[in-house]
Amino acid sequence: MARAMSRYTTLITILDQICAEAPPDFKRYHPAETKYEEVGHARSRAFVHLFLKVRFGLTDFRAREQFVTDDPQDGGIDGYYLDDEDKTIHLIQSKFRRSESNFEEKEILFSELLQMDVDRVVKGESTDDNGIPYNAKIKKMQGAINRIPDIGRWKYEVAILANIPGQVSANQLRKLTGGYSPILYNHNRVYQELVFPVVQGTYYNPSELRITINLSNTSSQSAKITYAVVTKQKNCDITLVFVPTIEIARALYTYRNSILKFNPRSYSELSHNQVNQEIAWSVTDLETNEFALFNNGITILSYGTDFNEKIGQKDRAQLIIAQPQIINGGQTAFTLSRLYEQFVIDGNKKEIFDNKEVLLKVITFNPEDQASQDDYLKLIQSISKATNQQTQVNEADRRSNDSIQIQLQQFLYDKYGLFYERKRGEYADGIRAGYIQRTQIVDREIFLR
Repeated sequence: MARAMSRYTTLITILDQICAEAPPDFKRYHPAETKYEEVGHARSRAFVHLFLKVRFGLTDFRAREQFVTDDPQDGGIDGYYLDDEDKTIHLIQSKFRRSESNFEEKEILFSELLQMDVDRVVKGESTDDNGIPYNAKIKKMQGAINRIPDIGRWKYEVAILANIPGQVSANQLRKLTGGYSPILYNHNRVYQELVFPVVQGTYYNPSELRITINLSNTSSQSAKITYAVVTKQKNCDITLVFVPTIEIARALYTYRNSILKFNPRSYSELSHNQVNQEIAWSVTDLETNEFALFNNGITILSYGTDFNEKIGQKDRAQLIIAQPQIINGGQTAFTLSRLYEQFVIDGNKKEIFDNKEVLLKVITFNPEDQASQDDYLKLIQSISKATNQQTQVNEADRRSNDSIQIQLQQFLYDKYGLFYERKRGEYADGIRAGYIQRTQIVDREIFLR
C-alpha cells in the first residue's frame, strides 16, 4: 500500500542524501542531528547541489561543490555554472526554508534580493560596497569568467530559488538583480522541475549525443547504411551503424530516464530481470563480440544526425544525434549503464567493454518539417509499438505514455506526494539513491483495480 508523504518531505530526504554523498572531509555536510542550525545550513547548500545536478547534469558531488559559493561574503550569489553549450553564465540565489509552511508560503525579502552584488561581481570588483573582500569561491568564479576567450558571445542568467512577492513585476525583478535576466523557481516549480525529475531519473535532457565509432572492423567503404523513408505523417531517414557498447553505457549513465521518455518501459534492476542478467553476462564473462550477435540492437530517435569519418583519428568516426530518445532497446542500454557504473566508475575495469559493439538504428526526423506535433507523436507511438512487439511488452506498458497516464501521475504527485508508476522501473533510480521508499510508489495495476 502506498504511503502518502508531502513533496517537501521528499525534498528533505533528497537533500539529506546529497549531504550523505559528500566525502568525510566535507564536514559541514555531516553535522550532528542535534545541531539544528548546522543541519539547516547543510541542507541549504545541498539545495544548490540539487539545482546543479538537475539543471546541468552534474552527478558527481565534488564536481558540483566547486560551483557552490554559499558562504559569508558571497555577494548574495550562492552558486554558479558556466554553460559552454548555450554560452550562458548562470548565477544562483537560493533561499531554502527549514519548515514546509515557510518553504511553500514565505516570500523572499527585497532586502535579500538587494544583497545580490551581481553587477559588481561580474565587473571584477574584489570587494563589496563597504570595502570588504568577497570570499575565495567568488574570486574563483571571477577568474573563470575572465578566462572565457569568447566572453562577448555569452549572456548572464540569474536563477532565484525562492517565492517572489506577487506584486513584483519582471522589470522590477530585473532591476533588483542588476539588470540581468531572472529565472524564478518558486516552491511549486522546485517540486515539479527539481524534485520529481531527480526521483524519476529524467532530470538532464541532452540536446545532442556524441558517439565515437570504431572503423577497424568495417569491410565496406562506409561504416553506416542510410535509407530514406516516406510516411503519412513525416518523412525520415534510417541509419544503421554498429557502435561500441561503452558509448551507449556512458550515455545512459549520464542521461538515465531522460533518454527513455518515449520507451514503453523505464529500466529495471539487473537482479530482477533475467534478460538483463544475460545481457550483463555477455559483456562481463566473454572477451569476444558475441554481444553483437545475441542482441537485437537499439532504436533511437533523432532530430538531426551527423556522421563524420574524418575526425583526425585513425579508425575512428563520430556520430552526433540531436535530441536523442531511445524507443527500443532501453533494457540493453540500461544494463550497459549499470555495468559502466560498476566496472568503470567504481571498479576501474574499462576493459570489459573492449571489442563489444551493438547495432544502433537511428531514425532521423527533419526539424524543419512542418507536420504537426500530434502527427509526430502518433508516428513515434506507432514506431514504438511496432519495434517493441519483438519483445515481451504487455498492454499496460504500451499505454504507459498515454496522456491520461501522464495526467494521473501528475495529479497523484501534486495532490498527495505519491509516485504513480506508469512505467515499470521508472523510479528505480530514486529508490537506489535513497530519495524515496517503495512505500511511496503507487503500483499502476493495483491502483486501476
